[in-house]
Amino acid sequence: QVQLVESGGGSVQTGGSLRLSCAVSRYTASNYCMGWFRQAPGKEREGVAAVTRAGNTIYADSAKGRFTISRDNTKNTLYLQMNNLNSEDTGMYYCAAEPRRLLFRSILLPYEYNYWGQGTQVTVSS
Repeated sequence: QVQLVESGGGSVQTGGSLRLSCAVSRYTASNYCMGWFRQAPGKEREGVAAVTRAGNTIYADSAKGRFTISRDNTKNTLYLQMNNLNSEDTGMYYCAAEPRRLLFRSILLPYEYNYWGQGTQVTVSS
């Protein structure tokens, strides 16, 4: 069973940047559709960005132009570069993986993913 371990979260000020990492073990990251999701207190988990097995990327509207998802197949690691952060980006960020081929319109839906990391906290303050 695939294991996912996130890192890179922390506290930053508005306008700052963070780079999240998700180390994949026990399987090959490129065999999975992988994504980043976040959950703010009192809110539902939402998709932020994802990359398909073919390497195509998709972003939530809130992430477009600020976040970049990437996958290093040699390191079996997924990344999320987050720039120009604001308070609405605060939350627990999760890495997820799914071996099934997902419809493009479903790639950012949390319930489509069966494998999850433990999360890493991102806090943005003014």
